[in-house]
Amino acid sequence: MSVLARALAATMAGTCLAIRALSAQPGSPAGPVPVERLAARRAALIERVGGGMAIFGSEELRDIERDYPQDSDFRQDNHFFYLTGLETPASWLVLRGGEPGGGTVTLYLPPRDPPSERWTGPKLGPGPEATRLTGITDVRSAEAFESDVAAWLAGLGRSGSAAAAYVSQGSPAHRELIKRLAGSYRGSVADAAELLAQMRLVKDDEELRRLRKAIEITGEAHREGMRLTAAGLFEYHVEAAVEYVFRASGAERVGFPSIIGSGPNSVTLHYDKNRRQTRDGELVVIDIGAEFGYYTADVTRTIPVSGTFTPRQRAVYELVLGAQEAALKAVRPGVTTKELDAVARVYMDGHSGDLCGSQSCSRYFVHSLSHWLGMDVHDVGDYQSRLEPGMVLTIEPGIYIPDEELGIRIEDDVLVTSEGGELLTAEAPRTPDAIEAVMREPPLWLRSPEDASSGDPRRRP
Repeated sequence: MSVLARALAATMAGTCLAIRALSAQPGSPAGPVPVERLAARRAALIERVGGGMAIFGSEELRDIERDYPQDSDFRQDNHFFYLTGLETPASWLVLRGGEPGGGTVTLYLPPRDPPSERWTGPKLGPGPEATRLTGITDVRSAEAFESDVAAWLAGLGRSGSAAAAYVSQGSPAHRELIKRLAGSYRGSVADAAELLAQMRLVKDDEELRRLRKAIEITGEAHREGMRLTAAGLFEYHVEAAVEYVFRASGAERVGFPSIIGSGPNSVTLHYDKNRRQTRDGELVVIDIGAEFGYYTADVTRTIPVSGTFTPRQRAVYELVLGAQEAALKAVRPGVTTKELDAVARVYMDGHSGDLCGSQSCSRYFVHSLSHWLGMDVHDVGDYQSRLEPGMVLTIEPGIYIPDEELGIRIEDDVLVTSEGGELLTAEAPRTPDAIEAVMREPPLWLRSPEDASSGDPRRRP
């Protein structure tokens, strides 16, 4: 059973159940982040804080009449979610180091507002339910946040220590308050994101579970995009098929705007208008990522509109694929993304032949090979870092030749292990033969029991 079929079955079964109790992420297909995992993250951060303190603000609701949100009116700040697992807006988290027992953690939630909740649904407020969901025993009303933090900062300043106050304000609406509080502190004030960046760079088991699911869904969406693509369709038709699979499989958002670039659009790296009509003989670059439980995939495939690569397209594609394979084999603890990038370019230089005239095709490889992946599609972390187990990165060589309207990018997601690298995106067809085979299959919405074995006659032969 495909990931899409399994997800639909689970969704249908779940419609009979009403969500009666407040939860950390009510109804989320990913489920809540385990409390023990949240506690471990906070404990590790407190060690980094030392004798100082760290303040994290949540996101705020967007205005559905002014901000034009495309998914919903709220997505939690990544840092706040990473440490609390909560989707409650207008909230704060304060961690203080240097205390007996390893430091303290205080969570501030807005008080409940029953009249407003008639419109928005039940919200989590201060109380034992918040403690159960987060493992944080000190939960207070957000109304006490400013006075508490002002007193703590004043005490930290009087101590004469060199301890820093680390701040991540979350929503722009919090900036003035944070600016006022930090301005009164005599010690140094630093960006709390820097504390978390290296922590988030190495994924724990819960993060990997969510990433694997996001990648699984994205692979199935690629297969459906391949099945649907045919000359005459518009790029947005492929986008619709891809994002249908996302939502039907439990991905609540796209990790980034889907890129469906055909013909001349295949050479524009971040093209996302998706308005053009496809034509026979062209290629389509499909760069997509489902977000599952706040973690996003990022997978690119390049496919022929006609269902078959031309000899020229196949030759350039195989050069890009060879460069990617060389870089994948070089993934191991201790190397850097810059070194992997060099491996891919050396391969291109040595195998270009006359595909790009008298010069190497690497001159058309105009972006870097890799970026970190996690809660953001370009996730936090220092690119000077050497790879270590638990890091997740993309490997994505490409060749873009504007004069030929020929763009090819192959992007896969890789988990660094103690032995090397695990290709998380192995189920998404990657070779020219595998792509052509999937493109001969009927799309899911056209299938009948007979189609499953014989192929749909309405599709290309």
